[in-house]
Amino acid sequence: MAESAGVQPEDVRVIRALQVAPRASFASIAAVLGLSEGAVGRRYRRLLADGVIRVAGVVDPGALGQSRWLVRLRCRPGSVTAIADALAQRDDVSWVALGAAGSEITCAVRSRTREQREDLLGRRLPRTAAVIDINASAILRQFVGGRGHYWAALRGTLTPQQESALGSDGAPFTESPVVPRVPVHLDPEDEKMLDLLAADGRAGLVDLGAAANLTPGRASRRLHALLRRRVVHIDVEIAPAALGYHARANLWLRAHPTAVKDIGRILAREPHIAFAAAVSGPYNLQAVAHCRDLDELFEYTSDRIGSLSGLQSMEVSPLLQQIKQAGTLVSGERLVPSHRARARR
Repeated sequence: MAESAGVQPEDVRVIRALQVAPRASFASIAAVLGLSEGAVGRRYRRLLADGVIRVAGVVDPGALGQSRWLVRLRCRPGSVTAIADALAQRDDVSWVALGAAGSEITCAVRSRTREQREDLLGRRLPRTAAVIDINASAILRQFVGGRGHYWAALRGTLTPQQESALGSDGAPFTESPVVPRVPVHLDPEDEKMLDLLAADGRAGLVDLGAAANLTPGRASRRLHALLRRRVVHIDVEIAPAALGYHARANLWLRAHPTAVKDIGRILAREPHIAFAAAVSGPYNLQAVAHCRDLDELFEYTSDRIGSLSGLQSMEVSPLLQQIKQAGTLVSGERLVPSHRARARR
């Protein structure tokens, strides 16, 4: 693992420990890593302040019965930044990036209700004069992402014994239907807890209980139920550039229908892949690749991805600028905490 000058090997070990158990106490992490509790806390706070990581609760609208969509927009010259910024301000848009020499926006739509989704995809975007073309693809099966963004590139940072000692706040992402047959119904207390977790995925049980007018014990039981039913996962979002990954790209893959699952499952095990899903539309797989530079991206997509059995064609679209990732705004190559998260520090 190659880190930037500002991220030290001990920082990377702390990041990996958080990936394994994002709500573990500093004392627990310190005991496993052989550091002091104060040292872990200081490293964590510095990584947050430097925009290297952010820990947040991310709601899966699929658990609530709503589909998720990937959207590609072609825009008129000079308009793309304003449209991308407006999309990034929406709570139901979790990922926004610019590509194609600044004329294309890719975004992920995670609306909590059908009305919210139809308003964005069916009315607002089509009526935007600067939008030339819209291609919306439904996510049909997710192979890696969310808790599995548990980023494979950090495997080996800790020993298996250390990872086992940390325990976990839930199993890493495993392949499952995007929308379950029986959706989860949330009550107002759940919503209040989810709002607080969105600002700070490590919010304590006392704070979660106070937000929802519950005792810490009841807040704990509700949180575990939400995690178990995959309504929310605690995501440790990382700024890839801080770990030496400066080239990102959307991979749009067309595979033979019988090979889609096999390729998706292979992508899920790849250290360079942060997200992979089967989608509707002209391409039946989409993935996001992180590489150290464009040369590595070329070698990786040509030699590794290009050789996959059943792959028929591939479009590699390098990202010019990340505006938002996993619900977190990005400024340059730094993650920007929410206003509420800043207020809690």
